[in-house]
Amino acid sequence: MKVLFNVKEKVIVITGGGGVLCGAVAGALGGAGAKIAVLDLAEEAAAKVANEINAGGGRAIAVKCNVLDKESLERAEKMVASELGKINILINGAGGNKKEATTSPDMSFFDLPTEAIRFVFELNFIGTLLPSQVFGKEMAEAGAGIILNVSSMNAFRPLTKIAAYSAAKAAVSNFTQWLAVHVCQNYSKDIRVNAIAPGFFLTEQNRFLLTDEKTGELTARGRTIIDHTPMGRFGQPEDLIGTVMWLLSDAAKFVTGVVVPVDGGFSAFSGV
Repeated sequence: MKVLFNVKEKVIVITGGGGVLCGAVAGALGGAGAKIAVLDLAEEAAAKVANEINAGGGRAIAVKCNVLDKESLERAEKMVASELGKINILINGAGGNKKEATTSPDMSFFDLPTEAIRFVFELNFIGTLLPSQVFGKEMAEAGAGIILNVSSMNAFRPLTKIAAYSAAKAAVSNFTQWLAVHVCQNYSKDIRVNAIAPGFFLTEQNRFLLTDEKTGELTARGRTIIDHTPMGRFGQPEDLIGTVMWLLSDAAKFVTGVVVPVDGGFSAFSGV
């Protein structure tokens, strides 16, 4: 079992690594002996995660990077390769929603600003595709590697209010399947591409939808989610770690092109 789930000495790049969920994943993988490159547009957030890994005896670097800028990604790739060595694994964790791209009593679908919709779609989908090009090319040349994307429950069931985010995550899931087939058929059978689809985790991107800003109590939407989650709670960042570890290790070496829900049963519950 220790051999199957081993990621020791693997060089892992995590985009959006300064965020709550990917930061927790980065910390766990660093603690398991992987070398972590924490990529984030927010340099201070990336540095905080990297510093915590290093303080715990791991090896990590923070790299400021814009996942929507291919030149920025190429610079990051060179820095990571120079500092940590050949890149083995890419986790595409950068993403999120935007309040301005969300319908509400004050904002109808017909008035959603085009720029806000474009921002959300590009951050989630293009922000997954471009890193896959840059870091995936290195894997194709090496003949081995793993890409793990972050999809969402919205890809299984589009949720009300967040049209752009739902569409973007559906694109991420579809792209995951497409890329898994493409790299196997054209480059190497030893390159795997999968995704996780987190259920409902409280983050800065969705907090305004799920909790009241003044009281901290659940909104009607938040209560509905809990009622439709058989486990009866929101996810905690550490709930992602086991699934991620499995998909990044040899324990999943015959698994590619899948999108794994980590959702407390939300996707299995019909509401009845």
